Amino acid sequence: MPDPLQAIEARYRELEARCADPTLATDGQAMAALMKEYKRLSPIVDAYRTLLRAEQEEKEATALIKDAADPELRAFAEKEAEAAKKQAAELKEQLRLLLLPRDENDDRDVIVEIRAGAGGEEAALFAADLYRMYGMYAASAGFAVQVLSQNETELGGYKELIFQVSGEGAYARFKFESGVHRVQRVPVTESQGRIQTSTVTVAVLPEAEEVEVKIDPADVVMESCKSSGAGGQHINKTESAVRLTHKPTGIVVECQQERSQFQNREKAMQMLRAILYDRERRAKQDARDSQRRLQVGTGDRSEKIRTYNYHEGRVTDHRIGLTLYALDKILAGGLEPIVNALTEAENAEKLQENT
Repeated sequence: MPDPLQAIEARYRELEARCADPTLATDGQAMAALMKEYKRLSPIVDAYRTLLRAEQEEKEATALIKDAADPELRAFAEKEAEAAKKQAAELKEQLRLLLLPRDENDDRDVIVEIRAGAGGEEAALFAADLYRMYGMYAASAGFAVQVLSQNETELGGYKELIFQVSGEGAYARFKFESGVHRVQRVPVTESQGRIQTSTVTVAVLPEAEEVEVKIDPADVVMESCKSSGAGGQHINKTESAVRLTHKPTGIVVECQQERSQFQNREKAMQMLRAILYDRERRAKQDARDSQRRLQVGTGDRSEKIRTYNYHEGRVTDHRIGLTLYALDKILAGGLEPIVNALTEAENAEKLQENT
């Protein structure tokens, strides 16, 4: 097998030994980093070791075919050799995928921004539908969801909603959602029964650590304000909401969900770091990909990526031409078929690049 796999297995054995070192237990950060790398390499090493066993079994069965005088034993050996050969081929393909360059952000938590676009109140109501869809999808994947900021309408929709999804691999599962989502349905406010097309914009930002994005406190203007929303008993009457303005870029973020101003400021800074990190990440990606774009799209929030047609019960992802007649299931959090298809398309593009 190629040297890279042998090197990976050697590194894996080294990590096993280091993780067993009792002196490392006192350094939680170093232990966490080692365990993260160990977990990432585990599926590669497992597949590699299984492949070595399959190749050895094929070799032994082939030798038995040559030496066997008994027809039944020879037939059995031929069957074993064929099975081992097939398994080895499947494992080689699996390893090709596992060895593809990984998105460095895949394991990160994310901040998701949902904003109503064209369509007025109907767009705001669909923004709420998308939030429910993402919430149920996140729950099914074992992720935690926390609302950071919201601007609710009188009918229960959202002009804007920003929330955090926490859990290992959150970005890998949500990154394909960036773009314009289009809905075609009869609005609840429509008395004539006419179908209306509305849009909602989604942006998915990988979270950044404080050490990755340095923000000069002098560049940030903080203002306290009252929470926005449709009113009612849940409205925050105190000025605990926080609005931050980053002077060099003009970026404005607001957080209103926490009870204290200090907590809201911490969450707002978290959002600001994510936005600044995303800007830098996209600038680097544009420089790398100036001649081409991934098949699954640019991830730009102005790109129309998906249509939800209520009359036909249809969801179409325009980036890969995938249409599923399972609208209700998808809106109930059943995004897995779409996410898996987009992941496969991304992997196919990477394989083509590395061929």
